[in-house]
Amino acid sequence: MIEKIYLILLFAFIAVSPKTIYGRDFPKPDLMLANIYHAGINLDEYWVSEKYDGVRAIWNGKHLVSRGGNIYHAPQWFTKNLPTKKLDGELWIARQNFELVVSTVRDKSPDKKAWKRVKFMVFDMPELSTNFDDRLEKMRTVIEKLDIPWVKMVKQWKVANHQILMKELKAITKAGAEGLMLHKGSSLYRGKRSGDLLKVKPYQDAEAVVIKHIQGKGKYAEVLGAMIVEMPNGQQFKIGSGFTDRERKAPPAIGETITYQYRGETKNGIPRFATYLRIREVEQK
Repeated sequence: MIEKIYLILLFAFIAVSPKTIYGRDFPKPDLMLANIYHAGINLDEYWVSEKYDGVRAIWNGKHLVSRGGNIYHAPQWFTKNLPTKKLDGELWIARQNFELVVSTVRDKSPDKKAWKRVKFMVFDMPELSTNFDDRLEKMRTVIEKLDIPWVKMVKQWKVANHQILMKELKAITKAGAEGLMLHKGSSLYRGKRSGDLLKVKPYQDAEAVVIKHIQGKGKYAEVLGAMIVEMPNGQQFKIGSGFTDRERKAPPAIGETITYQYRGETKNGIPRFATYLRIREVEQK
């Protein structure tokens, strides 16, 4: 009997305490996620906005929550006047300040001075059942009514064609932005990855020499998990994605030169979001 009571209490605790199971404060929010843009899409159907290099955050009516379900411990003054309605956005400081915003918002004891630099850039309202065109108007009304200096609505605009989009992408990334986003005006908010939301980002590639293999974990326990590579300037960094299962079983040898793809650099010159492409092709003599 005692064992039955214990089990009932245990299951009840688990049911109301997602952190017990998942190691997080809330279940992961169902977020609208983006696919990659490609030429040929009808741009008349989409709104364009800057892709901010911050961290995704959902205001759930009481807390700012990460895409993993953990609370961002913002100072009380930062959130006390936010609405009861859900807001989807990005915690952001400025272009080329990704590391700074991460170190600020992940601190469980918030640095009030550091948080004064943070803005909540709002780009959607998940609970509204209308299309994005209509949600934009509602968002504009809500944000203007809030009149909070650090809560901003992400600017949305239109472009006529692919050539203009690429021209704007080049200009905005040259100015330090991460890229652009496309949001389909007729789309509902759906918590999954789809073509209703698209990322438009420049890709760069470069070469580096493999200097170390790191064994994988979990499903990759018996094969390559990642490798440490060295750039021509001597800086080293880790690449852990982009490999096929076959390449993980037979990775590029230490000393080989590989080509990788990345999206911009950190302030220290380290490639961001680096992924493996291939072993560098050796020219025939």
